[in-house]
Amino acid sequence: MDLFGLIRQPWPWYVAGPLIGLTVPALLLSGNKSFGISSSLRHLCAACLPANIPFFTYDWKREVWNLVFVTGILIGGFLAVQFLHNPAEVQISPQTVADLKALGVRHFTGMMPADIFNVDHLFTLKGLAFFVLGGFLVGFGSRMAGGCTSGHAIMGIANLQGPSVVATCCFMAGGFAMTHLFLPHLMKLL
Repeated sequence: MDLFGLIRQPWPWYVAGPLIGLTVPALLLSGNKSFGISSSLRHLCAACLPANIPFFTYDWKREVWNLVFVTGILIGGFLAVQFLHNPAEVQISPQTVADLKALGVRHFTGMMPADIFNVDHLFTLKGLAFFVLGGFLVGFGSRMAGGCTSGHAIMGIANLQGPSVVATCCFMAGGFAMTHLFLPHLMKLL
């Protein structure tokens, strides 16, 4: 198998998990840096909106590495979609497919169901609920929790921070509640 063939395939948890986990000591050893994605929006706002808002008044230049990291994620995602697209169908368990079909999801060819996440739905009630309201709630929750899932679950728990354990448990509980309690009703309403 060539290098591109290897990159196109899903990596097993025992390879991907440790690689993600190794970011924690790598960042700590490279200058005691803290991993997280949601904080990059704060750094970007502090850089672009030099107002006298206390939340954005700090030395954002010390965190420019985080902006470079997030830019790398965006570029990597673009390159992966353009040049490393795996034409094979995404493997989903038959039970999950049956559960999604019961909710009205019919298209399973991409990484996300086009029945829910589609640009054509952006200006519909479904798009408003899933894109706008959902995006707002994710951003609001990340700010309220003092970070996102990657910051708390990867960096915070690795540093044995109690608040990160609580935040990660709340993220998981919220995900389970949304999946099992709210999503079925939203899919029927929208």
